[in-house]
Amino acid sequence: MRPADDFDEFVHGRGRALLRFAYVLCGDAHLAEDLVQEVLARMHRRWDRITAMDSAEAYVRTAIVRQFLTWSRRRAYREAVRADLPEPTGGDEPQQQIVARDQMWRLLHGLPRAQRAVLVLRFYLDLPDDEIAVLLDCGQSTVRSQAARALSRMRTLMNETGVGVDG
Repeated sequence: MRPADDFDEFVHGRGRALLRFAYVLCGDAHLAEDLVQEVLARMHRRWDRITAMDSAEAYVRTAIVRQFLTWSRRRAYREAVRADLPEPTGGDEPQQQIVARDQMWRLLHGLPRAQRAVLVLRFYLDLPDDEIAVLLDCGQSTVRSQAARALSRMRTLMNETGVGVDG
């Protein structure tokens, strides 16, 4: 199989998962597409060397994380256009889920990029600290401290804004 065919097969097979991963990192569908597209464009040139490694997907995910952390085109992604939430119709379970998801996005986007990346890698990909450290090119203690700071910051924001607090 030619490297180009192998690359196309990888993109078709894993492209959606990579987009979801990038979306969780940045919280913006268009930025996620840009991240994945830019990384895959760079990977295409040397795909034959990448596929010789143990895990091409892990390599691509690492590149996506690093691109996210160093992206020079920093958009104002913190400003999100939100549709009005629908009025509850009977049961308000779906409404609560929408509100909770929106609140979580706001909390995540209030974090510095490195802290957000650590939380996404830990809780979305369920990676252990040693693998996160390799992906982010830092020590395990840095991963643990970034996670602790991120969770502490999120708790503080929740208390300040009343998010998740009954009453």
